[in-house]
Amino acid sequence: MSRLRRRSLPYHDDISTYIGWLGNASSICILDSGKPQSERGRYSIISAEPERVITLKPSSYGTFEESLLAAERDIALAMGRLESDDSLPFCGGAIGYLSYDYGEAIHLGRPPSSPLPLARVGVFGWAIVVDHHTVQTHLVLQPDCSSHIAHRMFAGLFDDSAPLAPFHLKGDFSSQLGPEQYRAAFAKVQSYIQAGDCYQINLARDFQASYSGSPLSAYLRLRSVAAAPFSAYWDFGPAQLLSFSPERLLSIDSERRLQTQPIKGTAPRHTDPKADQDAAQALKQSAKNRAENIMIVDLLRNDLGRSCTPGSVYTEKLLELQSFRTVHHLVSTVNGQMREDVGPIRALFNCFPGGSITGAPKRRAMEIIAELEPARRSLYCGSVFYISAGGTVDSSITIRSFVCQDGTIRGWAGGGIVADSNVDEELREIDEKIGALLSRLRDAE
Repeated sequence: MSRLRRRSLPYHDDISTYIGWLGNASSICILDSGKPQSERGRYSIISAEPERVITLKPSSYGTFEESLLAAERDIALAMGRLESDDSLPFCGGAIGYLSYDYGEAIHLGRPPSSPLPLARVGVFGWAIVVDHHTVQTHLVLQPDCSSHIAHRMFAGLFDDSAPLAPFHLKGDFSSQLGPEQYRAAFAKVQSYIQAGDCYQINLARDFQASYSGSPLSAYLRLRSVAAAPFSAYWDFGPAQLLSFSPERLLSIDSERRLQTQPIKGTAPRHTDPKADQDAAQALKQSAKNRAENIMIVDLLRNDLGRSCTPGSVYTEKLLELQSFRTVHHLVSTVNGQMREDVGPIRALFNCFPGGSITGAPKRRAMEIIAELEPARRSLYCGSVFYISAGGTVDSSITIRSFVCQDGTIRGWAGGGIVADSNVDEELREIDEKIGALLSRLRDAE
């Protein structure tokens, strides 16, 4: 018999109410479906005050394989006492990130770019789970949960937190890869493609500015224009991650079925319905964007094959049009059956970093990115994931993301470059992806 403690809470489609109850809790973590602004996504998951934090530092363990084995062992031990409930996507368990720097360390042997851990996993003993389809909210506590704030809420004590410090930029955003530098990098990518080094490169620009105030305040401000089904906010002390990702890296269901959903192909939304429909149709018919997507589907079928039983990997949907608040995307869905000798952490690592944000072939694409991008990616193009006590997994690719650290907010946006790409169109696509977010951060509160 399960010893989980559950309590129903009032339902709010905007999770800001629940965030206000967390007060000054440590390590606030929000896996946000983006409701009510986002049309997609079902669950929002909120927690704080982890029972244990595990950081993955390969140098502490020796080889990367030893690091991965140690991480799998530590997470399994920390989660071994947790109770499960199949009616909830998350009832306590592991929430973590993998930084893009970790992928570079694995594939290229490149040292990290900041003091942040290359990967971090918190084991949480409780969660608020908001089901936006059934219009229900559940508070669930593990038997040994030690979180003070969770026990207060379970007892019916919902304290409003003090107002967040308003977020203000101290200056405008700058980029280490300005338009002219981007044009030069684009030309270099084209030379590599023509030489046969690669087929596609995802080249990104960085944007950074000094700020004051609360990163959580900035996150809540950005939700109004950038809501997406894989959004996330995580305060891990020295830095905060603000992500508005529409893209899944990998999910694992209770039957050990894997799914990845790469995004390749972008067009802006328009307020005029006719113009918006025309933009969507043009994207669906774009030979360039279709080719980009299909290249990455082939790469990800190979990545999934490293974790799946032979012959089980298949493409469920190819080039599906999905629309979000600011852009239309082409999204494909690839599935497979996970082998019995593969665990969830191993499956995540086997397809990390996501091929849609590197290019193809992956290793060579990452080498070219490391050569041409002057700013390291940090948590951008990494992943935020959860592993529930019941064994289910979901994870994002942290695109449309910002990192607040040491008084600086940094964001990134990029796009895939292929042989017939146009540099002006690529610069315009980057602006379509991040321009509305930068403008919203400039707004005074």
